[in-house]
Amino acid sequence: MSTIKESSKSKINRASLVLETLRYLYPNAKCALTFRTPWELLVATVLSAQCTDKRVNEVTPTLFQRLPTIESFATVSQQELESLIRPTGFFRNKAKNLRACAEAILKNFAGQVPRTIKDLTSLPGVGRKTANVILGNAFGINEGMVVDTHIARLSNRLGFTSHSHPEKIERDLMLIFPPHTWTDLSHLLISHGRAICSARKPRCNLCQLAHLCPYPQKNTK
Repeated sequence: MSTIKESSKSKINRASLVLETLRYLYPNAKCALTFRTPWELLVATVLSAQCTDKRVNEVTPTLFQRLPTIESFATVSQQELESLIRPTGFFRNKAKNLRACAEAILKNFAGQVPRTIKDLTSLPGVGRKTANVILGNAFGINEGMVVDTHIARLSNRLGFTSHSHPEKIERDLMLIFPPHTWTDLSHLLISHGRAICSARKPRCNLCQLAHLCPYPQKNTK
């Protein structure tokens, strides 16, 4: 769906109303991954690739009990780590990246998870999406915006972007939403995507954003 034709000012005003409505609908929206430290969130986010947050949260308590520090991840054997994270899928590659990531943090960042997108994305297995998750949720830093499948879908349906590439969607969203809202917005859009605006059958008749969204008018009777 192409972006609706409207001025930048109009789009920003509409975005503000969307954000206000989502905050009303999902007052408790937050990161679905369970974590206590930035490193635990990094690990959980890497494990969440091609895996549900629920399954990751089932795996991480035992994982972090066995491997409580970055150092322990750097020294654990590939075989043991694979065994610990097997239920999350793609466990061989995830184990390889997590071990290498831990080694890089110890070597290059004095054992501390870095706090910039540039440094985070220098780590094995950490892309921009993962970096934004860590910065926003572990450090409260809004340097960018998370774009997952829910956010990509809703951003297009709402007419805030016409792109499919995550980084282009991210740039479009960053132009119309204030920086301090970026982390919260990602949780709110994900919540709405799961509850109402599903991929196959969006429930536009129940959606409280319908009057702010071009999708129902173009795609439903």
